[in-house]
Amino acid sequence: MAKRKRVLSLVCPTCKRPVLRSDTEFPFCSERCRLIDLGKWASDGYVVSTPIFDPDEPEQPRPAEHHHGKKPEGGADSGKTDH
Repeated sequence: MAKRKRVLSLVCPTCKRPVLRSDTEFPFCSERCRLIDLGKWASDGYVVSTPIFDPDEPEQPRPAEHHHGKKPEGGADSGKTDH
């Protein structure tokens, strides 16, 4: 009895059609599905739902802690003058 070679088959992430690993557009079934997926990335259609923190780095402040609702004082655009 000869061994059968197992072919890996997945589904296209865009349209859910079966795709063989040997297909030219793998992991997509077609160029159209590949471009649809690229468009989702480009238009922020895919997002990471929670921030990812590296446990080896020191604790990072949350974005809200950076500003505290205050505007920077001084500077060229502040309207203050040194006369």
